Amino acid sequence: MEKISCYLNRIIMAFSFLLFPIVSSFAQNNELTGYLSDLPFGMPAMTVPVFPERSVNIMDFGAVGDGQTLNTEAFANAIDHCASLGGGTVIVPPGLWLTGPVLFRSNINLHLEKGALVLFSCNHHDYPVMKNPVNGSFTVRPPISGYELENIAITGEGILDGSGDTWRPVKKSKTTEEQWKKLLASGGTVDSNDIWWPTREAREGELYINDLKKKNNKNLAEKDFEPARDFLRPYMLVFYKCKKVLLDGPTFQNSPKFVLYPTFCEDMVIRNIKVLNEWWAQNGDGIDINGGKNILVYNCMVNAGDDGICMKSSKSRNYDSDPVLQNVVISGCTVYHAHGGFVIGSNIDGGIRNISVKNCDFISTDIGLRFKSSRGKGGLVENIFVNNIFMKDIANEAILFDTYYEIKNLAEQEKVVEVNETTPRFRKFYIRNIYCNGAEQAVKI
Repeated sequence: MEKISCYLNRIIMAFSFLLFPIVSSFAQNNELTGYLSDLPFGMPAMTVPVFPERSVNIMDFGAVGDGQTLNTEAFANAIDHCASLGGGTVIVPPGLWLTGPVLFRSNINLHLEKGALVLFSCNHHDYPVMKNPVNGSFTVRPPISGYELENIAITGEGILDGSGDTWRPVKKSKTTEEQWKKLLASGGTVDSNDIWWPTREAREGELYINDLKKKNNKNLAEKDFEPARDFLRPYMLVFYKCKKVLLDGPTFQNSPKFVLYPTFCEDMVIRNIKVLNEWWAQNGDGIDINGGKNILVYNCMVNAGDDGICMKSSKSRNYDSDPVLQNVVISGCTVYHAHGGFVIGSNIDGGIRNISVKNCDFISTDIGLRFKSSRGKGGLVENIFVNNIFMKDIANEAILFDTYYEIKNLAEQEKVVEVNETTPRFRKFYIRNIYCNGAEQAVKI
């Protein structure tokens, strides 16, 4: 009788193990349905990516979690091997994992276990110069990237650190006296505008690139831009034209530039993540979504050096279909320090429509709801629904519409300019139930 009971228990456990992914997937998809119901616009049903029941560990490919060993090759080999078998989960166990850029493949879930800290290399030569697929300009490979992929995810409770402090310039006006002294003592160089740069190459990079283009704007290649590598600081995560994307659980911190920059992605879920950039981080946006459709962001926490959660839509010379950012739902998110809690712009020339933002908290941001653009960057933004936003200690405006973004000269603002497709057009905004305790101004348009 005991043997029979033992066998039955084993059968039940095996059956439960097989059934768990199905039940778990059903529960997750049911959760998505709750966030996507009762919307003021049509939104297709969404599901999270599902991966084969297969896993590989980066340690099996030679990774060493001592914070000294460079594990770029181990990450690449683990991902490539798992993808060659049809996909699955690449496990990053507890440890301090130093690596260069991580390039994704389809059907890969990079899972960071609790205690895993992925530290991206401070050696900028580990980041190859490459052509940006969005606009054809030159940049360096982001710490995390994937291009035209399907069914990808980053999950778990681990941390990814972009070593952004080795890339970013810092304005003296954004530091305390003690912080500025520490920056100067650390090395680097200061320009005439009291901006500290980590290296002379970073400080002079823009001038070098401008001179390069004046002399020869044709037939430029990656090697021509290598002397400006330190200036071409990357976004931390770029997924370009990817479908079925999930970011669930990890902390993304200390980015060289924007932290998350998914571009023209479809069917993407971002949830339960933390995005951390210091409040003085130059161009240190938190979550910037550029183009794409059918995107759900919920239960996320953002602390940023620039805009917190931002919608952009920039046209691309290489994008052969509708560039409009559409069907985006943002719910239950908290934004601490940021230039804006929820932001649209400034690049909106691709168009934006059907955005729902609800049940979010903004604390100590410069602006609460920030809608910005200008001539040359403008386009049509419509069907924006904002409901139940709770703000505290907003430095400037609780709500701001600005179609003269970065145009300070009054004479320039008063110029009569032909209305064309680059004219910013904000229409059909529905903003209700906004609560704010402390702001310099309630609304400015």
